[in-house]
Amino acid sequence: MGFTHETLPQRVRFAAGEADAAVREEVELLGARRAMVIASPRGTEVARAVTAGIEVAVLHDGVREHVPLEIAEAARAVAAEHDVDVVVSVGGGSATGLGKAVALTTGLPLVAVPTTYAGSEATDVWGLTTDGTKTTGTDRRVLPRSVVYDAALTRDLPAGLTTTSGLNALAHAVDALWAPRADPINAALAGEGVRALAVALPAVLDAPHDLTARERVLYGTYLASAAFASSGSGLHHKICHVLGGRFDLPHAATHAIVLPHVLALNAPHAPAADRRLAEAFGSTSAVLGLADLYDRLDAPRSLAELGLRDDQVAEAAAAILPSVPPSNPAPVDLGVLEVLLRSALHG
Repeated sequence: MGFTHETLPQRVRFAAGEADAAVREEVELLGARRAMVIASPRGTEVARAVTAGIEVAVLHDGVREHVPLEIAEAARAVAAEHDVDVVVSVGGGSATGLGKAVALTTGLPLVAVPTTYAGSEATDVWGLTTDGTKTTGTDRRVLPRSVVYDAALTRDLPAGLTTTSGLNALAHAVDALWAPRADPINAALAGEGVRALAVALPAVLDAPHDLTARERVLYGTYLASAAFASSGSGLHHKICHVLGGRFDLPHAATHAIVLPHVLALNAPHAPAADRRLAEAFGSTSAVLGLADLYDRLDAPRSLAELGLRDDQVAEAAAAILPSVPPSNPAPVDLGVLEVLLRSALHG
């Protein structure tokens, strides 16, 4: 073996039904006294409950998907105005993303309390959107110092969002197998993450009050995201970042729809990854295993249903092409991207 693996420094707590106590303890460990709490308008009630044990200087609900730059700058101004010394994000990937945007320029520590399966909480990846272009980067300042996973906070997640958010988590694991810094440790984390998600996602939909199944989805989400954070962003995420930033498509659903098409492109050129995924799915091949899971989840299949138009495919492909990672197993050119996108467009 010859590789270099880096594990990101982060505390991770699983505390079903105990998020408020866990957040209080994590903030105390940081020595922080004045918190800026970030949550979406729909998530403020949960955020207040989760942060009841700490001093909240301000609760900021100016959250938008894909973190437009003006939204990030407004949140940074709020943090400065209230002289906060810690940021606590409560919610999905958009809330975590805005918390990261504040941490990026202020250096404030971030504590993340996920209520979906976005996985952003386990990575040092930030993203900002300006004039339809989503820019991403990595910076240790945005890595949450602590993550508090409380499965009880996902009980109100609608079935549709449970599916798309969970498949977004799955996409982190799949992408990690052929991303620029893929290595055997990332592959092991990704494989176990897929195995957990493939079993637990259908179980959550079948029994929405099964807290054990929800905990297992969060476990799979964390493993997949940790693998992704170490391996870097592969073709799947490059495609979805362009689609989200340029055409304002919903993040989780876009990832869910694009994933089978990227897997079908790459799996024949990556036999080791194909075998690992097939085993994790309990199938004879990665593509068949994923297709079976999508059938069980009644997952969305069409980008057209999200608002993408056929006349936008060429523009999207041209925007994606410069960011295609050299590590991608299958050769990729403009024609390949257009075929893939049209296939995802029509489902």
